[in-house]
Amino acid sequence: MTIAIMQPYIFPYIGYFQLINAVDKFIIYDDVNFINKGWINRNNILVSGKAHLFTIPLKDASQNKLINEVGLLTSEPWQKKFLKTVQQSYQKAPHYQKVFVLIEEIVNLEVSTIYELTLHALIKTCAFMEIETEIVASSTIYQNTNLKGQDRILDICKQENATHYINPIGGMELYDKGKFEREGIKLDFIKSLPYPYTQFKNAFVPWLSVIDILMFNNPEEIREQLKAYELI
Repeated sequence: MTIAIMQPYIFPYIGYFQLINAVDKFIIYDDVNFINKGWINRNNILVSGKAHLFTIPLKDASQNKLINEVGLLTSEPWQKKFLKTVQQSYQKAPHYQKVFVLIEEIVNLEVSTIYELTLHALIKTCAFMEIETEIVASSTIYQNTNLKGQDRILDICKQENATHYINPIGGMELYDKGKFEREGIKLDFIKSLPYPYTQFKNAFVPWLSVIDILMFNNPEEIREQLKAYELI
């Protein structure tokens, strides 16, 4: 059993989906503290050949709240503006028609929290990309919020009888391979590799939201991008 654990992000970059695709079970870490100015409610798309940051407005967001407690700001209807930006930016992209239907369905979901929106977005986007990994939320199963950091990750691995845990490359300084090995768990870090593709006639802008990947790549190209990583 190979697992990964990650906070929920909205329309994340390809590395997030590489991680999901690399494991048997993907655990959304929804009962940890919200991070201000992180990637939970924002990401970059291509606008006029450059990275453009979009942000989904939240209600009373605070690092003192858990991610699954942070609500969407319903008094500020962001969906129409966001969809218009996507339409104007990508309407000439080769796979615009199918991808826009997916995005429109996701952003118009009637949900009240950013966690619910990111969860549904991940599930629907994974299905679109033909990723079959099981996705579960940490708040629904493990009952171990008394633990912190590496100890909590290890406890989840043990509860899942996992023999292999894969973490994003950014966590190399946070987790000790030796400690995992002593518990009978192999620890690897996933590093995404550059994979340029055509974005209209612009110079390539890497590491944008998965929206950009889907707009410009066919299913076979997406499958190849999902493999463009190494484990360290």
